Amino acid sequence: MRVYLDNAATTPMDPQVIEAMTKVMSEEFGNPSSTHSHGRVVRTLIEEARKKVAHLLNCTPGEIFFTSGGTEADNMAIRKSVLDLGVKNIITSPIEHHAVLHTIEELAHEGKVKMHLVNLLTNGHVDLTHLEELLANNEHALVSLMHANNELGNLLDIDKVGELCQQFKAYFHCDTVQTMGHYALDTKKTHVHFLACGAHKFNGPKGVGFIYINHEAKISPYITGGAQERNMRGGTENVYGIIGLAKALELAYANIESEKAHIQGLKTYMLDKLRANIPGIQFNGDAEGSSLYTVLNANFPPSPYAEMILFKLDIAGISASGGSACSSGSNVGSHVLTALKVPADRPSVRFSFGKQNTKEEIDYVVEKMVEIYPSQANN
Repeated sequence: MRVYLDNAATTPMDPQVIEAMTKVMSEEFGNPSSTHSHGRVVRTLIEEARKKVAHLLNCTPGEIFFTSGGTEADNMAIRKSVLDLGVKNIITSPIEHHAVLHTIEELAHEGKVKMHLVNLLTNGHVDLTHLEELLANNEHALVSLMHANNELGNLLDIDKVGELCQQFKAYFHCDTVQTMGHYALDTKKTHVHFLACGAHKFNGPKGVGFIYINHEAKISPYITGGAQERNMRGGTENVYGIIGLAKALELAYANIESEKAHIQGLKTYMLDKLRANIPGIQFNGDAEGSSLYTVLNANFPPSPYAEMILFKLDIAGISASGGSACSSGSNVGSHVLTALKVPADRPSVRFSFGKQNTKEEIDYVVEKMVEIYPSQANN
């Protein structure tokens, strides 16, 4: 049996998404910037996709800009906030995705902005009291916090953070790469200036995403060299990717409650089975509380052969991801687990679930974990 439990890294494309993309690939090839009929047809397809995405997020089409994915969207939001919006302070957390952390660190190193790290609670959640203190003491700020942590699954109270940013007149950038398509985000309800999306996290194609830019945030072009994306991002659009993104998001929203119930059931089932079968197991983050239903980060007891877990899972046909905290400055481990002070000798495995997974697959994975882990611990 082959089991794929690394959906937080990427998801398999939905057959209906592939169908929508290949139909356009085989029938329409015009450049959307061309003014003749071949170009106009493709331009119409892109704008229809934009309207579809905007409708799902309850915003205007003019606030959606297609990108190459979440990393570009994060960079665009952060860098242009500093360049165009007068941001002097960026408040973030030590467990953000590197697309955010590395970008802010670079800007801080160049002296363009001051970086402030908000404290974390013991379960990995952002300390909102400390966030409020940082906002009160740092004007001209951008808050950059992800909606759900990609390693732990911890969910941010995005509405509360939006309220705090509004109270202190700060800009709010939220990396929603892990939650887009899994939660019904409403830009009219949540006070947020930037949202980031990557289509391959919700059964769409790789290499395409979008950034939502609230109309209040007036920024200049991120990539020059063309007037595409209303002069915000030069370069011929990834037409087929955009078509696939819109179709994938449409399908995700249409089935959001049923798929959430199914996937949450798998996560809870696996957590209970691992706890019952592997003594000493723990779970990183707030696995049984405010947590993304697609992610379960399991923390195993110390073993001298702990680094073999993923290898042995792979041999058994199981795809997952994992890591450990950094035990020293020279040891490159998970910056997220290090921030949570997870002991470096306790290996962690992130199991992440998708709509295609089944309970039978979970049974198989737990069975193999029981075989693998005692064999390591006893060697």
